[in-house]
Amino acid sequence: MADDQDLEQLSSKELHDRAVRSAVRHGDVKFLWELLKSIPAAQAEAGELGESAADIKYVLPMIDDYFHAGDGKLAEVLRPRYLDYLRKQG
Repeated sequence: MADDQDLEQLSSKELHDRAVRSAVRHGDVKFLWELLKSIPAAQAEAGELGESAADIKYVLPMIDDYFHAGDGKLAEVLRPRYLDYLRKQG
């Protein structure tokens, strides 16, 4: 695994992709579930309030959000979570 400085150089999208790939490869359902649970709050922080309210009520949109959690402002808000996970995996 890359060292901390290398991880910091990656885009939030790249961190998302690496963290999710690693979690899937290792069967780390806990990380994936924690990521799903953190997406509504991250959407609110990223200014996507409508998405946040809807996701709290519906599970299927959360699964869709999981696939887009590496995009745009949402990826930036979740960046610390991806860094923390990848550092622990290192």
